[in-house]
Amino acid sequence: MDNTDTTYYFVGIKGSGMASLALILHDRGDRVEGSDIEQYTFTQRPLEQAGIKIYGFNPDNLHAGLTVIAGNAFPDTHPEIVRAKELGLTVVRYHEFLGQLMKGYTSIGIAGAHGKTSTTGLLSHVLSGIAPTSYLIGDGTGKGTPNSRFFVFEADEYRRHFLAYHPDYAIMTNIDFDHPDYYKGIDDVYSAFETFAGQVGKAIFAWGDDPELRKLTAKVPVYYYGVNDTDDIQARNVKRTTKGSNFDVYIHDEFIGNFEIQLFGEHNVLNSLAVIAVAHFEKVDMDDLRKELLSFQGVKRRFSERKVADMTIIDDYAHHPSEIKATIDAARQKYPDKELIAVFQPHTFTRTIALMDDFAKSLNLADKVYLTNIFGSAREKTGDVSSADLGAKITKGGEVLTLNNMSPLLDYHDAVAIFMGAGDVQKYEREYETLLSNTSLNNG
Repeated sequence: MDNTDTTYYFVGIKGSGMASLALILHDRGDRVEGSDIEQYTFTQRPLEQAGIKIYGFNPDNLHAGLTVIAGNAFPDTHPEIVRAKELGLTVVRYHEFLGQLMKGYTSIGIAGAHGKTSTTGLLSHVLSGIAPTSYLIGDGTGKGTPNSRFFVFEADEYRRHFLAYHPDYAIMTNIDFDHPDYYKGIDDVYSAFETFAGQVGKAIFAWGDDPELRKLTAKVPVYYYGVNDTDDIQARNVKRTTKGSNFDVYIHDEFIGNFEIQLFGEHNVLNSLAVIAVAHFEKVDMDDLRKELLSFQGVKRRFSERKVADMTIIDDYAHHPSEIKATIDAARQKYPDKELIAVFQPHTFTRTIALMDDFAKSLNLADKVYLTNIFGSAREKTGDVSSADLGAKITKGGEVLTLNNMSPLLDYHDAVAIFMGAGDVQKYEREYETLLSNTSLNNG
């Protein structure tokens, strides 16, 4: 698929995986352009900085000499894809192209219902500091390094897309029921992971506390990581402070070393364990590894913090009950003495209905909870549920905020406001920040 005469044209170039892939191809010297909605997205800036042209959707953008990479959110009936086929252009789906791309490297795919992006970001950072590494992270970050030894990528289970991949190693962070618009239930999700496991070449590293992952069978060894004696790769003597976490690592009861991370929450200890396991199996120097782990600051939209007036504001992509729980856990570790206010934008109607009780349970871990209206998706504009239905199950509040009335949040001082969601929750965040700034100026 490496054709120097072609220009790669991405339909939906601002999609998080698509933006990452566009940057990888650009870095390796290919000509890249693409189209998307006009609205600004957080993946857009790196594309612009790389000089990659972004057009609005228009079939007239298509012409001879293009190889079209189609984003998975867009059906074959999309006008640009229809035009590409009329012109006889090669049209490849994102996941199929990625499956071909990784063949020349030692590839590591990170799969799981949650924790994929954070773990991919951490592994990419660590290996990049040690050996030439190309990577594709689901926050829109991608890098194509010449003569890479490693290729690290996020392997998304949605619609079984990760079955296009045959990596050397896989990290599996968990198996959970998500994407209820596609998967029928947990058994259906498990079967997808089981099939993916069968395509891994060297070894699988899986979270030991996950009952579904414990059932995995594969033709390569499955090593479990965690904090229990039943795990092959263990973190012992875990110390969590307001500065981060410190722990000893044992692999099959052999002491590997003491490691420190400037990250918060138990999930980040587990993600680090998976990364250490891959590095150990690839015979990476442990002192180099220790240094790289310590310098990692996190990925976009995962526990991103800023201070406005007297408030700490955290922005996080969490949109599933397990992720909300992990984000609140991380905030409690870093800010044990502050009040935590959760502002959650439910993402898709099917997910809100399917997981409503679990959402309420996770959100109730905060001190106070606010909601915004449900954010639909390209596939799902409406549904038989509202944020008020979820709010009714929340004991710590549950009021639904609107963009033109964010003032209830002004009641809090010297506290932590956590904005969570995978849609456009950031517009509520920006509105709140503006209100905060104006209020503090008027009071100043």
